Amino acid sequence: MLRNLIAYLDSVKSRDPAPRSRAEILIYPGVWSLAFHRVAHPLFRMRLYFLARAVNHLSRFLTGNDIHPGARIGKRFFIDHGFTVIGETAEIGDDVTLYQNVTLGGTDPANGIAGKRHPTLADGVIVGSGAQVLGPIQVGARARVGANAVVTKNVPEGATMVGIPARQMLVDVTAYQRDFLPYGTPCSDCYDPEKQKLELLQCEVQQLQKRLAELMDERASQPAAPDDDISVFKERGRA
Repeated sequence: MLRNLIAYLDSVKSRDPAPRSRAEILIYPGVWSLAFHRVAHPLFRMRLYFLARAVNHLSRFLTGNDIHPGARIGKRFFIDHGFTVIGETAEIGDDVTLYQNVTLGGTDPANGIAGKRHPTLADGVIVGSGAQVLGPIQVGARARVGANAVVTKNVPEGATMVGIPARQMLVDVTAYQRDFLPYGTPCSDCYDPEKQKLELLQCEVQQLQKRLAELMDERASQPAAPDDDISVFKERGRA
């Protein structure tokens, strides 16, 4: 057990340059909220819902993070800072990192029957501060969600999502190949919101130009009207 704890603390230190020692990590609210969840989740599985909720409320009071006892969380999960909300049917893989003010929220089921309402995050996912991941969607392994993004659709493996609603963006290969990318997106001007709007407009213009070229080609390929038909139109015009 001690070995697993040391491995977990080392995994946190590899993702956060701030702590100077393992002991410092032990007082992180994200570490404590995970510890409380490791107690609350088995109680929830045993249908001891009141006790599970009591542990959950104590954790929220002490750490600022609200993790529903029913959520399934993998190994080496880390919440950097706090004020994160994780719903009941959320599923989180191994080595997932969430920054402050993240919500793994649910959507109202269309049939009115409670079921899978919250997202599933695969291994190695990074979610930036203030991001909202909503509904029973899948976020692929090693995907990155930028700060304040709102994700409501499935995210491919290794994708970087930014914006409202979130869109997949291209990233520099040197940034993509890094083992860990703090905050989910690299700090470069290619993620400036104004530049993103310009890129989207350029993409729309290119699509319109392509469609226009297709229509011109289609019109050029159509056969010209026969002479007889033209003469008939002339006769009708004289009449």
